[in-house]
Amino acid sequence: MAEQKIVFEFDENRTMEISTGKVAGLANGSCLVRQGDTVVLAAACSGAAKEGADFFPLQIDYREKYSAAGKFPGGYIKREGRPSTKEILTCRMIDRPLRPLFPKGFFNEVQIQCLLLSADGVNEPDVLAMVAASASLMLSDLPFQGPVGAVRVGKIDGKYVVNPTREQMKNSTLDLIYSGTPDLVIMIEGEAEFVSETEMREAMYVANEAIKKQCAAQVELAAKAGRAKKEYHYYLVPEALQAALEKFCADRIESVCTVPGKEDRINALDGLLSDAREALRADFADMSDEDFRIETAKGFDDHVRDVTRRLILEKQYRPDGRTITDIRPLSAEVAVLPVVHGSALFSRGETQAMVITTLGNEKDAQEFDDLSSATGVGFKRFYLHYNFPNFSVGEVGRIAGPGRREIGHGNLAERSVAKVMPKDFPYVVRCVSEIMSSNGSTSMASVCGATLSLMDAGVPITAPVAGISCGLVTGDNGERLLLTDILGAEDHFGDMDFKVCGTRDGITGFQLDLKLPGIPIDLLCEGMERNRIARMKILDVIEACIPAPRADISPRAPRLEVIKINPDKIGALIGPGGKNIRAITEETGTSIDIDDDGSVKIMAANAEQLAAAVERVLGSTAEAEVGKIYRGKVVTVKDFGAFVEIIPGVEGLLHISEMADYRVNKVTDICSEGQLVTVKVIDIDPASGKIKLSRKAALKEIDE
Repeated sequence: MAEQKIVFEFDENRTMEISTGKVAGLANGSCLVRQGDTVVLAAACSGAAKEGADFFPLQIDYREKYSAAGKFPGGYIKREGRPSTKEILTCRMIDRPLRPLFPKGFFNEVQIQCLLLSADGVNEPDVLAMVAASASLMLSDLPFQGPVGAVRVGKIDGKYVVNPTREQMKNSTLDLIYSGTPDLVIMIEGEAEFVSETEMREAMYVANEAIKKQCAAQVELAAKAGRAKKEYHYYLVPEALQAALEKFCADRIESVCTVPGKEDRINALDGLLSDAREALRADFADMSDEDFRIETAKGFDDHVRDVTRRLILEKQYRPDGRTITDIRPLSAEVAVLPVVHGSALFSRGETQAMVITTLGNEKDAQEFDDLSSATGVGFKRFYLHYNFPNFSVGEVGRIAGPGRREIGHGNLAERSVAKVMPKDFPYVVRCVSEIMSSNGSTSMASVCGATLSLMDAGVPITAPVAGISCGLVTGDNGERLLLTDILGAEDHFGDMDFKVCGTRDGITGFQLDLKLPGIPIDLLCEGMERNRIARMKILDVIEACIPAPRADISPRAPRLEVIKINPDKIGALIGPGGKNIRAITEETGTSIDIDDDGSVKIMAANAEQLAAAVERVLGSTAEAEVGKIYRGKVVTVKDFGAFVEIIPGVEGLLHISEMADYRVNKVTDICSEGQLVTVKVIDIDPASGKIKLSRKAALKEIDE
């Protein structure tokens, strides 16, 4: 097929281009999306559903290759390895708006691979990849009910900018990634500098106008070059089996769905499903045991979902007995662990996060890939890691490294808390959130726990941050009910998980997951207001536990001090082959980092070691002062005098005439090489910097 291309005006000065037919012709659907000189490829392929499938296996992969920016990968191998954190986060952002737009019962394997082919360092590729993924599905024969668009919105100098450049984003108070269909939002994610709910609403409406143009372009391109849509088999529960399940469960289902407590409710539901299987097996003898097990599990889950949603909509019932605006019981505690620099335990109902804070130096900064930088790498001085062990949900399972979910949840908490980290704080800070138990919104518990833990460690954050999630249940007749602080079951059976974090002054982080093919922006804004009200209540609990950061850094934390030296003295501090700095660190037991601007960061285990290292550094970099007395070492003896090192690397001439208040016949009568002598600086030549010393003047001043 010949190349087809749609170019449309993105704003007054820029265009976006979506094209197909030039590359990746064997994929089910593929396209290139270009803005400026940044180009992203997306290719969608599909396969048959696996035997016994009971879920939609959508797989998204996004990769940024160094070759796209004209650079080489670092390391020995010179080849990209596992996906970076940014690539994983982009995969999640692509997945979330696409998944709700496939029909129920569609279990065929679908894989979308997105590849950054050209990076101009000006236009961000992540939102382009989201558009490309949607366009590739529109061009395929898959039953995708799109298209969706995706943009980034910044607020720069009070104005909203769609898809701002990297340089513009440095001055933006908002980083909103918005994905949806015309007039309906499906996914948002991002961070902000304490913006208000009103500003968020305005930004979403700006994004919506750009989305309309993107969706229209995809529809036009699909009409020109798309494949005809195929008829697919949908793996739905047989109607007879579904009806039989619902009839058997009719007398018990409501009481089982309303059992208080997560564990008791799960056990009651499992018991009812087991009874139903035993009672109905003979009526469906034509089904294999495995098919019967899978179909009854699917049918029962659908029935529990329908009943739970009906109870919520009709009776405003919640599994734990709360009203739709209530927050679960909250508790906060700090200093829960010995040895560590800061610790906190935050609980909201059955959701519990223990967060540990550790303080370090420059060597502990997190390195990450950054194609836009000159070196290809960047560094983070604050980062938060999130761990979700199997015991947190009372289950067994494979124990491995962090998955995409853990990385995504940790990143949401990290960027939400990062906004209150002090700008000039000399320490590198790491928070680790260990989820102790989970029944909904563990990422928001991690935000609250991190705030408490940082304050416990004495990190002078500018304000406490809290986070909470709002859910949504919709009915067939247009009913809509928002739920504050959703449980795991309400997340599973509901339509929305909308997380918002912030301080009393505004929003710092947000994320929307939706199971519907979009909701009105104003409805999402209602949820945002619900979250604001709840956030204030949580901040009350945090501040009651610890009203402000501790006055001093934790006594368990290493001591750190930053001193400034003349950049010209860096060489003297380091010494030949690093001899001087190595001696200081080894003899004082400290760690020292030196910046080109003359900033010297000294970290020690205790105050005594720190003081010793500071003294040595200042001594090594100090400049001679006229009129000051020094105790120096004779390094060279000449007939006319001796050269004395008064400061490491700084020598002056002690002329024979200045050695005593009487006539000295030979220099060696007064001093010899290696001997320590007391001298006074009597002159420094402003042009040459040569220093004149006097033992005679020093002794006279001391005697006086």
